[in-house]
Order: sequence, then C-alpha cells, then structure tokens
Amino acid sequence: MRCAPSKLSFLDRYLTLWIFLAMAVGITLGYIFPDMSVRMNSMSSGTTNIPLAIGLILMMYPPLAKVKYEKMREVFDNKKVLFSSLLLNWVIGPILMFLLAILFLGNHPHYMIGLILIGIARCIAMVIVWNELANGNREYAAGLVALNSIFQVLLYSVLAYVFITVLPPLFGLKGFEVHITIKQIAYSVLLYLGVPFIAGIISRYGLIKLKGEEWFNSKFIPAISPITLVALLLTIVLMFSLKGNVIIHLPMDVALIAIPLLIYFIIMFLTSFFIAKKLGADYSKNAAISFTATGNNFELAIAVSIGVFGINSGEALVGVVGPLVEVPALIALVNVAFWLQKKYYGKKGQLNIKFVNT
Repeated sequence: MRCAPSKLSFLDRYLTLWIFLAMAVGITLGYIFPDMSVRMNSMSSGTTNIPLAIGLILMMYPPLAKVKYEKMREVFDNKKVLFSSLLLNWVIGPILMFLLAILFLGNHPHYMIGLILIGIARCIAMVIVWNELANGNREYAAGLVALNSIFQVLLYSVLAYVFITVLPPLFGLKGFEVHITIKQIAYSVLLYLGVPFIAGIISRYGLIKLKGEEWFNSKFIPAISPITLVALLLTIVLMFSLKGNVIIHLPMDVALIAIPLLIYFIIMFLTSFFIAKKLGADYSKNAAISFTATGNNFELAIAVSIGVFGINSGEALVGVVGPLVEVPALIALVNVAFWLQKKYYGKKGQLNIKFVNT
C-alpha cells in the first residue's frame, strides 16, 4: 500500500510552478549565454548528451528503487488490459502521430519525418516520473515499460521503414530511407532504462537484505525520493537552455511542431484512460497504462534524427523540441489524471512525489 504524508513540503506543493520556472530559467540561460549550448553539446558521447543522460537516469532511479519487482507479474494477469496497452503503444500511437504529422507538417517534410520518428519511439524513461507524480501503480508501470523496451528493440526499425519509407508516398508525399540498427536502439534502451532499472533492483534487494525492509521503507526511500524532483528540475533547465536560442529566434517553427504534439498527448491520454477504465482497471493501473501510452522516447528519436539526418537537420530540431513540449503537457495531464480520478473513481488525488511504502 502507498500513502502520502499528511502535509506536502513547500517544494512538492508547488511542483507545477517550479517546472514552469525551470523552463523559463533554461530559456533565459540559453538566450543570455548562447555558447552554453555549444559547451553542453561538447559534453557528448556520440549522440548521447552526458549531462542530460545523467539527469534522466537520476530522476528515474528513486521510483524504480521503490518498485516491488515480485509484483510485476500482475501486469500479465489481465490479458485484455495488457493487449490494450500494447495496441495503444504500437498501433494506435504511431498511426495517430503519423496522421497528425502529414496533416500539420505535410508541407514541411523534414519536420514531418522528425515527428513520425517520435511517434514510433514509445516511452521507456520519463513515463516512470509522470506515473510517480500521478500516484500510478509503480509495478504496473515498470512492467509495461520493460515490455515496451523489448518491443522497441524489435520493432523500431520496422516501423521506421513502414511509416517513413512506405506510407508517405501513398499520401502524395516523399518517402525517406531511415537506416537504424537494432544495436543502436538496444544501446538507447540499455542506457536510459537498463541503468536505473539495474540500480533500482540492486538497491532494493541488496539493502533490504542488509538492513531490513522496515529500514529500507522508512529511512532509505524518504532519503532518495527528493532526487527525482531535483533531477527533474535540473534536467528541464538543461533541456531548455540547450535550445533557448531556437525558442527565441524560431518561435513559429516551435509552435508549428508543438501543435500536433499537444493534440497527440491529449488524444492518447484520454483514449487510453477511458479504454483502461472500461476494461476495469483501477485508478493506479489506469494511470500507469495512460501515461505509458502517452509518453514518447525522445532520447531515441533525437539519437536517430541526429545520426541519420545530422545535428542541424529539421528532423533533429523536432526531436529536441519534442521534450520541451512534453514536459508542460504531461505535467498538465498529471493534474487532469487527478481530476478524472475524483470524477470517475470517487477519490481526490494530489500531486506528490514524496511517497513512502507501508
């Protein structure tokens, strides 16, 4: 059972405000210090920005350390819910993003391709954080993310070929060749999901064996929980500072990319929520299913865009604008989730990341 403390800390109570302030700080820093992005990009290995990767791993570690991995098999008990999650992630999501891309960006082929690359990259990272903020079921989210990571390694190359090479000509648009290997995808999955997953498992079972479950839940978990919030805010500052100049100097391009993304997030979240509710999922599982289906693996999409089309390409621009749109959109959907919880499950939720297990 998971319960929240009776009184939220000052930081937790105004988390939405801190996120928007972090975005503003990042944009300001990127604009005032234009060479900052050059310096940060120099701290990269291949297409992986090391500070950004560290931030993402740190923010995911506490939620994954809290997961009761022995309960993850519950994900597979309800076959209807499991099948609907896979359908949402690997059929409905990519098709919806493809349609939005050709509808809004058909006259901007490079942006269109960038958006499609995002649509076929299912979320295996930030969704853990959004699920945690929404009081979603950790075990369910971890199970779905692990399953998505396997499908991502197996299907990403196939989906890229279908949605970028085969389908665009059927709509009167130019098709593109995208060459991405399973090895490259596996690297992204291992880095952004494997590292915090392994760290979480080792921490949980190693420390419980050494110190006991009571100490783990009452001392260790409360101590590491704030890491998620701090890493999230610092990562947001970093992401927005890297593209502060782009946001200031190309606002219309950013808006053009943002519109279909916002529509996608809203449609996917609401569709997923009501499908899961109809199938009998309780709120915590519904939140896990909905956020897993709504989020995207921007890290993989960025890596593919840069690797295939170049760092200064329109496709790469879409990749980096994507998470700048996802952050405010998904934090807004966390609050929507609580409103839906109160309306359909009869319980009022509260945005909080300082959970303890009891």
